[in-house]
Amino acid sequence: MKNEMLEHGLTHNRRRFLSKLGMGLGSVALGSLLIPDLFKDDPAEAIMAGLPRFAPKAKRIIYLFQNGAPSQLDLFDYKPKLQQMHGQDLPASIRMGQRLTGMTSGQEHFPLAGTIFKFGEYGQARAQISELLPHTASVVDDLCIIKTLYTEAINHDPALTFFQTGAQVGNRPSMGAWLSYGLGSENKNLPAFCVLLSKGKGNGQGVYGKLWTNGFLDSMHQGVQFSSGENPVLYLNNPESIDKADRRRMLDKVAELNEASYAEFGDPEIKTRIQQYEMAFRMQTAVPEITDMSREPESIVKLYGPDCLIPGTYAANCLLARKLSESGVRFVQLYHQGWDAHDNLPGQIVGQCKDVDQSSAALITDLKQRGLLDETLVIWGGEFGRTNYCQGKLTKDNYGRDHHPRCFTVWMAGGGVKPGVYGETDEFGYNIASNPVHVHDFHATIMQLMGLDHEQLVYKHLGRRYRLTDVAGNVIKDLIA
Repeated sequence: MKNEMLEHGLTHNRRRFLSKLGMGLGSVALGSLLIPDLFKDDPAEAIMAGLPRFAPKAKRIIYLFQNGAPSQLDLFDYKPKLQQMHGQDLPASIRMGQRLTGMTSGQEHFPLAGTIFKFGEYGQARAQISELLPHTASVVDDLCIIKTLYTEAINHDPALTFFQTGAQVGNRPSMGAWLSYGLGSENKNLPAFCVLLSKGKGNGQGVYGKLWTNGFLDSMHQGVQFSSGENPVLYLNNPESIDKADRRRMLDKVAELNEASYAEFGDPEIKTRIQQYEMAFRMQTAVPEITDMSREPESIVKLYGPDCLIPGTYAANCLLARKLSESGVRFVQLYHQGWDAHDNLPGQIVGQCKDVDQSSAALITDLKQRGLLDETLVIWGGEFGRTNYCQGKLTKDNYGRDHHPRCFTVWMAGGGVKPGVYGETDEFGYNIASNPVHVHDFHATIMQLMGLDHEQLVYKHLGRRYRLTDVAGNVIKDLIA
């Protein structure tokens, strides 16, 4: 059995095998097909053909990334022990010498900080949800709440990069790029991978192109960033005095030149360039229609909140993510900045939750009522968690929290996940007590839900075979319905 992909060979093989099935590369059937008999003896070839490795639970992903690290202790992981010991030092037996960031390494004491926010139990799983997230609480029976994610990275850049690419260093393909590479696109008029950005009211951490890069994969797999400006996708519109017919003639001539260049040099990136030009041409019609919110009914505006009509807001991006996903975009990545609450956490987190609570829950409801939630995996969470001890001065009603990679909360919904609460942390909310989930395990499970074996989706680069999960990762089967 083959266990690797030929370098630069995916597009060729996908076309070759799909031609046997009588389908085009942009076929909507791509993401929903089961492995046919043609591939049953060689699943690696099925991946090379752009087909799922096995029956997928999900066809598409919407990833609501909360950049800066939300505090799990103030949102999802209530710990009475912290309330009882508020102000007392974190026991050394609990911290176990964990390395600290530069922000708290100089502190002589690590006073425990209980949350000032009230919690309630919701849904069949009696999940703990903060009063800051009433809308999320209303859809809790659709959520798979994982309380035991952990990572090695302790600072934002490597931790954020790790979650997006499976490595703490740059120039690795992002998750969206891997899925574009392995599964292709469902809509020939839109990219397989789209990126949306928003800023909250709290302390922000920057996001940057390497988080949605194609890395060493063909550039056609890079995420396409949408903006909140007059032109949602930059450089897509025709220059002044150039109409669609002129553009078509120009592209045909450029394609001829590129084909001649490819015949001489054989560089596959030339073929990619041709495909990108053609995609941009088709997007000229698709993008204005899909970004037009004026046709959304009043019920949808009420569901997501009035901010959904303001381009660039989190609410607008959630609604746009639904429209993109509904139109067949394989992977939609949202980044919402502002969760880095090293001080005045109570003041910052209130605004952040107002930004994201209603529209995150609305997305779940909207997908569900359209019959799309079962085939769309929605993910919500940040790059790590926050400490149970205070950074800086602790008072009765104010505190800050530093970075905490040992345990934090992420939730998923739809796409074949099992609703409920998975994993538990200790009574201090500092260490994992049961069912740990490493970032590589998380990625492996997501790929499993998408019908891909994380150990088989491999790309050879500079003499080494790479994959999203590197040389680790286990599928957490208890998370799958």
